[in-house]
Amino acid sequence: MENATLKLRGMSCASCANNIEEAIRSVPGVEACNVNFGAEQAAVSYDPSKTDVAAIQEAVDEAGYSALPIQDDVLAPEDDAERRERQAENQKLTRRVWVSGVISAVLVIGSLPAMTGLPIPFIPMWLHDPWFQLVLTAPVLFWAGSGFFINAWKALKRHTATMDTLVAVGTGTAYLYSLFPTFNPQWFITQALRPNVYFEAAAVIIALLLLGRLLENRAKGQTSEAIRKLMGLQAKTARVIRNGREVDVPIAEVVLGDIVLVRPGEKIPVDGEIVEGSSTIDEAMVTGESLPVKKHPGDEVIGATINRTGSFQFRATRVGKDTFLAQIVKLVQQAQGSKAPIQRLADQVTGWFVPAVIAIAILTFILWFNIMGNVTMALITTVGVLIIACPCALGLATPTSIMVGTGKGAENGILIKGAESLELAHKLQTIVLDKTGTITQGKPTTTDYVTVNGTANSNELKLLQLAASVERNSEHPLAEAVVQYAQSQGVEVADVQEFEAIAGSGVQGYVSDRWIQIGTHRWMNELGVDTSALQQQWDKLESLGKTVIWIAVDGKVEGIMGIADAVKPSSVTAIGTLQKMGLEVVMLTGDNQRTANVIAREVGIQRVFAEVRPDQKAATVETIQSEGKIVAMVGDGINDAPALAQADVGIAIGTGTDVAIAASDITLISGDLQGILTAIQLSRATIRNIKQNLFFAFIYNVAGIPIAAGILYPVFGWLLSPIIAGAAMAFSSVSVVTNALRLRNFKPVGNR
Repeated sequence: MENATLKLRGMSCASCANNIEEAIRSVPGVEACNVNFGAEQAAVSYDPSKTDVAAIQEAVDEAGYSALPIQDDVLAPEDDAERRERQAENQKLTRRVWVSGVISAVLVIGSLPAMTGLPIPFIPMWLHDPWFQLVLTAPVLFWAGSGFFINAWKALKRHTATMDTLVAVGTGTAYLYSLFPTFNPQWFITQALRPNVYFEAAAVIIALLLLGRLLENRAKGQTSEAIRKLMGLQAKTARVIRNGREVDVPIAEVVLGDIVLVRPGEKIPVDGEIVEGSSTIDEAMVTGESLPVKKHPGDEVIGATINRTGSFQFRATRVGKDTFLAQIVKLVQQAQGSKAPIQRLADQVTGWFVPAVIAIAILTFILWFNIMGNVTMALITTVGVLIIACPCALGLATPTSIMVGTGKGAENGILIKGAESLELAHKLQTIVLDKTGTITQGKPTTTDYVTVNGTANSNELKLLQLAASVERNSEHPLAEAVVQYAQSQGVEVADVQEFEAIAGSGVQGYVSDRWIQIGTHRWMNELGVDTSALQQQWDKLESLGKTVIWIAVDGKVEGIMGIADAVKPSSVTAIGTLQKMGLEVVMLTGDNQRTANVIAREVGIQRVFAEVRPDQKAATVETIQSEGKIVAMVGDGINDAPALAQADVGIAIGTGTDVAIAASDITLISGDLQGILTAIQLSRATIRNIKQNLFFAFIYNVAGIPIAAGILYPVFGWLLSPIIAGAAMAFSSVSVVTNALRLRNFKPVGNR
């Protein structure tokens, strides 16, 4: 299965998005399709053995629209052609708004005597002459508003209907009706009817709709501001060393293995590893860390971060679409193009919206004509219904908020993979925190080393060498703490044979023909190893909240090591705030119960799952879910990946492994638990914003269509002018997008 993202052109409303989605899904081999009207994109999953992107594009073309694949290199400079196209579209709309606006103003002034029924001396007679208005209205409808009629005709040929259909039928009806009293006013007079014309209504409606579309385009352009900001972070050039010379090359020409030179104050162009020199680097723009980080040879550097002090050289390890920044941009783009479950109702409504409105308009005309016998009144109400109905507001309500919300998340160091995760985060009831690397720093250090006195192997350095030699083959953070401690004591590790890691228990192997086993107290008991010699020291270390590992040589305990992992400074505050928000916070750890309880008390957690092996973490999350709770799992290790996938929302610490990040729904780039607060607050703010948009869109249409149909006329004797209906329709979608843009002012509350 392969995925493709297409940039769509020609959509005018949410009904168009539905038409494109149906067209793409009809292509054999397409497994899934998601068309986002706000982002003007289609995300497609397809079987490459049955179809390809070209066939999907052809289906979109046949549906009356166009599609272009989005380039794979997400950090390529912004597509100049696309930018010029958007600017040209806005310039074209601007010209048409001005022309139609000026003509409409002249027509309205000329129609004032007919509207008011009073002579207005300063308005010349020829201004309200029907023939003059007919000629003046023509360029507004058939030049400025030509797009509405062209798109309506395309939809008709496809046996579908869109918002353009409503506009074309509404304004076209007003224009065509006005031709009759213009060509034969005497007939209307003999029928006791006023020979009214509605040229000004058709022109003003077109002008207002064009103005609304222009404002909407400009507002929608601002929803992708976060993407543009992220892309703007990257350096434009890199100074590489080739053939012994320093050469400035465009960033796109940097290749893996290039040695890149960075001077103070410059941006780091790509990801890499320092090979010479040292410096402090400001990583705030990518990780959210406010303080510069010291870097030395062997340390990794991230592209787009800023070198503050020294000069250094680094080897490029990730370039182009593989850089850390490119992955962030890609995740944000995917999230912005995804659909939230809350949008399903709006999608269902827009599927039948336009045909339903046309049916209501026809029914309105029939009813009023039969009841009142007045074709003018029937016409006004019919045009009003067609013009005021707005599927765009429904189509834009959710995607615009999602685009702004996910972009705002990226600005705050939170990567949200999809709209569904963003929506679900506001419903969370329980937060499960893995201890190591999540609540704690994830950099355990050996603080205590105790050996059994009076045995043949009581030599501390010799035992330390045996232990470190085995642990060197393990990737566990505790193993790293043992090896680092041994190195600090000047101990050199030896070769190991038959090394084996037992998940959740320990490691074992032969060193110099000695059988070494290092692991938990539980494992020692399972092995039948007597631990009584160091039981008292073990009790003391565990009471201090330290993790204790046992060292056995040839089946006999020879020593223990106390390892401490400091709690992150932000953990206590973040956990306390989560609890104040009404969330249950649970700690999950492989440590024994007593050690776990000490850490839990320190950070204020009441519920603890201790001695949980890596293969049991997902089951533990499932147990909490079985209590009817919506659960988020927060972790950073490879062994956290199944639990992250099991949770309703998986939250990965960005400083952790790629596997954990890949399995998660949300990634906290900085590794600070304060990011959980921000993610939940952002989710709540975004969903609140979406609900406001949907409420306005539904209420607007539910109330506006009956009012335009004349429901108030029997009570108040008042009909809605088609001009007012056009103005309301034009600004309904603008108001939805503008409300979504308020999310750009989001600021997390309660964070440091």
